Amino acid sequence: MNLSFHGAARTVTGSKHLIELKNGKQILLDCGMFQGMGKQTDELNAEFGFDPTKITYMFLSHAHIDHTGLIPKLIKDGYQGQIYCTAGTKDLAAILLRDSAKIQMDDAKYFNKRRAKQHLPPVEALYDDQDAENAIPHLTAVDYDKWHRVDDQIEVMFADAGHIIGSASVHVRITEDGKTEQISFSGDVGRYRDIILKSPETFPQADYIIIESTYGNSLHDAVFNTPEQLLGFVEKTCVEKKGKLIIPAFSVGRTQELLYFLNQLSNEKLLPRVPVYVDSPLSREATKVTQRHEEGFNKRIRKMMEVDDDPFDFEGLHFIQSVEESKALNDNHQPMVIISASGMADAGRVQHHILNNILDPKNTILIVGYCEPHSLGGRLMRGEKQVRIYGDDYDVNAEIGVMRSMSAHGDYDDLCQFLACQHPDGVKMLFIVHGEYDVQQDFQRSLQKKGFKEVYIPDMHQKFALQ
Repeated sequence: MNLSFHGAARTVTGSKHLIELKNGKQILLDCGMFQGMGKQTDELNAEFGFDPTKITYMFLSHAHIDHTGLIPKLIKDGYQGQIYCTAGTKDLAAILLRDSAKIQMDDAKYFNKRRAKQHLPPVEALYDDQDAENAIPHLTAVDYDKWHRVDDQIEVMFADAGHIIGSASVHVRITEDGKTEQISFSGDVGRYRDIILKSPETFPQADYIIIESTYGNSLHDAVFNTPEQLLGFVEKTCVEKKGKLIIPAFSVGRTQELLYFLNQLSNEKLLPRVPVYVDSPLSREATKVTQRHEEGFNKRIRKMMEVDDDPFDFEGLHFIQSVEESKALNDNHQPMVIISASGMADAGRVQHHILNNILDPKNTILIVGYCEPHSLGGRLMRGEKQVRIYGDDYDVNAEIGVMRSMSAHGDYDDLCQFLACQHPDGVKMLFIVHGEYDVQQDFQRSLQKKGFKEVYIPDMHQKFALQ
């Protein structure tokens, strides 16, 4: 067998890993879009590094766009098979892919207006809404914690990864030459004390492991003080400075966490009377899907739902649907909270909110999760005094806040706990993906000290012969 890496290799986005069997069968693990990679982004998304027509099966860990976003292009370019995933991932991926197509079409339209003025040829969206619709029927739901036989050589099992609703680590058993070996892919590992989701599950001993490393050399702040931190930003920005609090947030996972905390503050009569706008039609749909999949909730939130049947709703919350309503928020100069996608602030409506509010020091842009260093969110986190948005430069006069306790990715301790069910001597090769290279090097050294002998950090399109 061979294993090659065509995304999330020494970077965080674009997750794509390819297993090739001796008889020519190929298994693709995830098919993510590169995001926030600056000028490289379009080039990286244009080429897979493999032939989609030769893929036999695809297994999908979860619905986030950096793991699903190139599925419509994969289908468009010739993949005809099923895409196995959990029921929660199937439901979320459907709405995310539709939204991704819309964002790309809207962004292409916006850029082409500028290019026309410069007498430049138009650019095309990576795929359109019809391509997204064509991809959705390929999503095939299977149960958690059961080995599903794909053919006489291949079995797959999905174990809850605790990252978002439907997220899973993916475990593949492959039989070749009378010998069965297991390749385990972590997907994105969640946190063991998440406020909403169950903890990541253990999994059978693997021969080969592919593990993410987003926070492979750091620890998160404690989650228990997150509501107080969030309240502090609302009070300082909206009450004291009479400004707007702009929060870039992924529509799936992060937005629901924010609403949960704001609901908690509202129930405790602590939340100031300022309107909270969720400006993302996708976020509303994702919240509905989250509510339908209570099987992913932990005991704490289930207990809470006995007295509060909707932990994501509270007085003063408004969901924005139309573009006109979104634009109207920029003409409204009253204090407010705006939660909008994307989480890295590199696409979608949140860019327009940042553009319209970044020059005013009474406003705050609050970063509440991981941002790729080249993304707009990453540049704001680094403290850059001037940023480029839609081709124009803007001075950063607004306050930039960061809350490091809100992450759907596990930290170093969580990743180690995820691997604790494995005997290092039984793992022939371990591959570190989905992380920045310096973080991965630290994580590599830590895992070697824990007894994992063959630990690799694949480069883009690098191929390994499995021992």
